[in-house]
Amino acid sequence: MGVRIRPVVGALPVYRAGRPPQAQPGLTAYKLSSNENPWPPLPGVMAAVEAAARTMNRYPDAGNSAISEGVAQRLGVGAEQIAFGTGSVAVLYQLLQAVCEPGDEVVHAWRSFEAYPIAIQLPGAVGVGVPLTATAEHDLDAMAAAITERTRAVLVCTPNNPTGPVVRHEELVRFCRQVPADVMVVVDEAYVEFVRDPDAARGLDLLAELDNVVVLRTFSKAYGLAGFRIGYSVSHAGVAAAVRAVSLPFGVSSPAQAAVLASLEAEDALLERVELLVGERGRLLTGLRDLGLEVPDAQGNFVWLPAGARTLEWARAFEAAALTVRPFAPAGDSPEELAAAGLRISVGEDDATTRVLDVAARFG
Repeated sequence: MGVRIRPVVGALPVYRAGRPPQAQPGLTAYKLSSNENPWPPLPGVMAAVEAAARTMNRYPDAGNSAISEGVAQRLGVGAEQIAFGTGSVAVLYQLLQAVCEPGDEVVHAWRSFEAYPIAIQLPGAVGVGVPLTATAEHDLDAMAAAITERTRAVLVCTPNNPTGPVVRHEELVRFCRQVPADVMVVVDEAYVEFVRDPDAARGLDLLAELDNVVVLRTFSKAYGLAGFRIGYSVSHAGVAAAVRAVSLPFGVSSPAQAAVLASLEAEDALLERVELLVGERGRLLTGLRDLGLEVPDAQGNFVWLPAGARTLEWARAFEAAALTVRPFAPAGDSPEELAAAGLRISVGEDDATTRVLDVAARFG
């Protein structure tokens, strides 16, 4: 008789990371499957990381003090409101562990971030997935109707990963006012730096008004620190303290903390790169739509190509052109499954965009 594993662990869905680029003769391969920032680290960030690595024989600052102060100053909040983890998804895991017990419910849109079902089921909670609208947006009315006395948290991903549209601020305000005060509303803003829609939700403004709002952000995307796995939540102090209480000690490494501080110092240069990616996103979105493809609005560093039953065919066509994208294939042939199927294409280098459009023109 072997070790007894909790049944919930065996039932967890598998998180499938974006595949690495697949080489093809005569072509530069591009990885467009993980929403990474394609630019290499800035020299100042690299120097700070190298210096911090020289102290690898010492434990990192367990309280993340310097980065908490730096982020708090940048956002205009108190350092006691910040809680760090190994990526914003790790902080989400900690949030749900802090508020959920077996049988509790967590409401979220679907399709949305594929790690949500894992984070929900790990503490024994039950996910209540609410289908997106026909324009790949959150259906906030339906999400509000899905809240029951068992609901402990609601997850709002804006811009929505993998489909791209944002939740509008006034709509989110109305929604949050319908949520019971003891239910946590997590506003996942992993891609907030790429948003250019003036009506988009502003999580920090909501947090200033409502005690049950938590905002998630990350240094993986716009700041290009995906390999260091560092994200954080902003909430009221009591919630932040609960997140820290269930977090892994010394989870954020010294080089990662140094990279955050250096990135805050170099923010202007980093955000110039973000602006380039926003421009490239516009070229990709417009190009796909000009081909007659019904692509929803894109406010992250990716676009969503609804493909239904042809999702894997599209993925193979891109792979043949040395482009690795992220397919979300239907699990069946029901209308709901087909509506939720498609490909997420990360915004990358100019040549990658040109090749994506060339494949789409030939295959679509």
